[in-house]
Amino acid sequence: MNWLGLLVLLTAAGLAHGTWDNCGGTCGLRPMVSDSANRSHDFSMTRVVGGTNAKPGAWPWIVSIQLPRVAGTKHLCGGSLIRAKWVLTAAHCFDFIFNVSTLYVVIGATQLTQPGPGAEVRRIKKLLHHEKYKRHDMSNDIALLELNKPVQCSSYIQLACVADAILGVSVSHAHNCWVAGWGATSAKAQKSSDHLQEAKVQLINAKLCNSSGWYAGEIHTHNLCAGYPQGTIDTCQGDSGGPLMCQDNNADYWWVIGVTSWGKSCGRARRPGIYTSTQFFYNWILVQMGTMNVENAS
Repeated sequence: MNWLGLLVLLTAAGLAHGTWDNCGGTCGLRPMVSDSANRSHDFSMTRVVGGTNAKPGAWPWIVSIQLPRVAGTKHLCGGSLIRAKWVLTAAHCFDFIFNVSTLYVVIGATQLTQPGPGAEVRRIKKLLHHEKYKRHDMSNDIALLELNKPVQCSSYIQLACVADAILGVSVSHAHNCWVAGWGATSAKAQKSSDHLQEAKVQLINAKLCNSSGWYAGEIHTHNLCAGYPQGTIDTCQGDSGGPLMCQDNNADYWWVIGVTSWGKSCGRARRPGIYTSTQFFYNWILVQMGTMNVENAS
């Protein structure tokens, strides 16, 4: 797809509107990484659980949501920058946060203890979690954060493309899909990783994922399942809210198709990671970002 076609697509999708000054009206691009080179490599052994370091700028839309009282890296959850002032994340990250003004968001970092000159820090102006989110069954596990001021895009900071049901990536035909985050690198780890980890994952059929011996009916219609049947490669605690990303089959840009939500342990066989589908909640995302006064803002 040429640049003009991409801009038309993004404008129609609604997620480039209002970003022209900061980010050039584009999304899903990785200036620091050659995606054409990555297509020919086998990264099947890389993983978040077990740890493979991502290169600086590898996923320039991923953010670290941080809480000062958390020991070490201060990292609480991940998220995706989808507009210059908006971050997409998981609702359950804020179950026990009663004042979002105590949180801050780090954008453009790879190593949290040494964010580097390309990183920016923002406070949270508003939290919008889905009005039908339920902690007991993790349904509708999606939220948006409005930042206190826009982020300036750079080689280290870019907007994510959010997949919707009509435009964007076809989930059923997506092959090059990845997860990334600063979460625990093993099921028994007690703290988050300092360095951003990345993993190539496979999308797993929802019916199989929901079958007996797997999740046995616990998966919702708005969930995606990704990982490997044999386990070993997975997201883990601290990766929540971060993106499940698939590359466009015909171009070098990427789509966030899911938000890391939950799973049973980390890396277990027949217990892959469960993600909230952005395609299912696409209209909700647009409505929230376009609404000035939302009652469910806490």
